[in-house]
Amino acid sequence: MPELPEVEVSRLGVSPHLTGNTITQVVVRERRMRWPIPEEVSNVEGQKVMAVKRRAKYLLIETATGTLVLHLGMSGKLRVIDANTPVVKHDHVDIVLNTGKCLRLNDPRRFGAVLFHAPDTQQTMFDNLGPEPLTDDFDDKRLFSLSRNRKGPVKNFIMDNAIVVGVGNIYANEALFLAGIDPRRAAGNISAARYKSLTATIKQVLAKAIEQGGTTLKDFAQTDGKPGYFAQHLNVYGRKGEPCEACGKAIESKTIGQRNTFFCTRCQR
Repeated sequence: MPELPEVEVSRLGVSPHLTGNTITQVVVRERRMRWPIPEEVSNVEGQKVMAVKRRAKYLLIETATGTLVLHLGMSGKLRVIDANTPVVKHDHVDIVLNTGKCLRLNDPRRFGAVLFHAPDTQQTMFDNLGPEPLTDDFDDKRLFSLSRNRKGPVKNFIMDNAIVVGVGNIYANEALFLAGIDPRRAAGNISAARYKSLTATIKQVLAKAIEQGGTTLKDFAQTDGKPGYFAQHLNVYGRKGEPCEACGKAIESKTIGQRNTFFCTRCQR
């Protein structure tokens, strides 16, 4: 599943092509997505794109008549291409622009979403989301305070979108390694000093992933169709049995919260 850096890379890629230009048509070839695509998406036709923003893993394409809300789901890809580019399998939605380009969503598994929100209406899907990890609203004091009396693994804790959005499985593994924290430890048993380190490494890992183009996964490509470039720098994720680059001990793997978890038992405690 594309994680926050992949979605932010997509936002950075599509924003220059959309912002300030006019949506001439929204072409929907398949409405059966994670939620049925509503007819109201056509309300943005004829409207200038004022901004392309992101909240958690949602992309927000804002116009005067409302906002298109896009989610990439498990396998979604966005590309900016010529509007007359032949359609291929799983090309479900085109957002056509006055420039002759279009933003095309391809989603084989159809777990993505294209929704519409009218101006001044509450976007309830965002109600229970925590702060963005790369903002000042996400700090170690808040993280430490929310962790008290929590008995579940710290990895699950930092992946909870009510605590902080967008720390997906790959980046949770990497941040915990860099902070030297065993992902199996109870969140409530970790000190304030170690949460300060963990907060810093979460920000560091996510910022680096965005800068380098997202993590290379089989289902992710940037808007130009190229893969991301961060996978070669992963310290633990996907490296079960390989030597830890810090100490040489074999990386171990365990399922935590139904997700593969990778860690070094010597470096992380």
